Amino acid sequence: METKEITSSTKRIEIVDALRGFSLAGIVIVHMVENYIAGPPPSAFAEVANQGIADSIVDGFILFLLRGKFFALFSFLFGLSFFIQMDNAARKNQYFGGRFLWRLILLLAIGYLHSLFYAGDILTIYAMLGILLIPFYKIGTKWIAALVALLFLGLGRYVFFMVNGGNPIFGLMDYTPDSPSLMEYYNTLKNGSLLDVFSTNGYASHLNKLDFQFGVFGRGYLTFGFFLLGMIIGRIGFFKTYEDNKKFVKRTLIWSIVIYFVSIGLMAVTFGSLGENVTFDNWVAMFGLSAYDLNNVAMTFILICLFVILYKRIKPKKWLSTFIPYGRMALTNYFLQSVIGTFILFGWGLGYLGELRNIYTFAIAIVIIVFQVLFSKWWLKRYQYGPLEWIWRSATFLKRFPMKK
Repeated sequence: METKEITSSTKRIEIVDALRGFSLAGIVIVHMVENYIAGPPPSAFAEVANQGIADSIVDGFILFLLRGKFFALFSFLFGLSFFIQMDNAARKNQYFGGRFLWRLILLLAIGYLHSLFYAGDILTIYAMLGILLIPFYKIGTKWIAALVALLFLGLGRYVFFMVNGGNPIFGLMDYTPDSPSLMEYYNTLKNGSLLDVFSTNGYASHLNKLDFQFGVFGRGYLTFGFFLLGMIIGRIGFFKTYEDNKKFVKRTLIWSIVIYFVSIGLMAVTFGSLGENVTFDNWVAMFGLSAYDLNNVAMTFILICLFVILYKRIKPKKWLSTFIPYGRMALTNYFLQSVIGTFILFGWGLGYLGELRNIYTFAIAIVIIVFQVLFSKWWLKRYQYGPLEWIWRSATFLKRFPMKK
């Protein structure tokens, strides 16, 4: 979530904070337009959400540019953050692995509290997968790069499908549209009290999430691949010298565009051959899902490259720099945006779940982003850290860090 220094004298890399804030903005847009459901909505939801051309444009914009891309960008930055913390400690002849493990335990607790509001919480997954980063820290870059490539190509999904045949391991919910279990969950969000939502999200939703992360959809394997990729980028010190890496950025951008369009063709061929009712109990569907993952990977690389290119120019950098305080308070803002979003939508709050068009939820997301950017800027003029960042950091080192500037 954050690239925190080991001591206050360590200089932050501003482009990383800006990129983190940018990714957080994309995440809130996706979640808000999806109504924080954390699963497929009932058929009646789509009828309300898509009532005109503007709604379809929003849906297409999110599908092609945001969904599945900004979580990947966030994961990439988490891996980079891990390396920076380990490297900063190593430069002082210290080992940060044990401290990082404790830090992940704290993140798991924060993530669990967040998941009570929003079942799609990613912090708990980060906390579990982050443990695996510790032994990978000393493994050679070539070996890690090979594993990243295999994960992006669908290795985890294929192994799971060979062993399990695509059947759920943990989940209790049938994700078939309008299935009884899906409708029961939707109605809990729509009409239930805050305690009802907490009760459902506190246990059963985590089982469903584990299936999504480590079953045939394989989001967890992709997340860990981006963790490792972020660690590699940290090793080569890319963001410290990004202004001098024009050829590297240009080549990455070109190849990412090629892979993006090739993956679209692969998706069209694989899913097109399955007809209208696609089921995920066959190898063709597995290859189609891997093509979809490649599409997300390629677009994530495109976004990073374009961000770096624009950040090197004076006028775009001035605008993109507004995301720096937003990114520095990423943990606080991520938690807060879910509380705000679920309050607006769920029954324990204003109860607008399933009643707003895409264009309206998109507009609300923009308002939330603007509010949080301005609030973060105001807050960090007065304080060293965001509220949750301060708690996380102080608990990590078991000491009270000064809050006010």
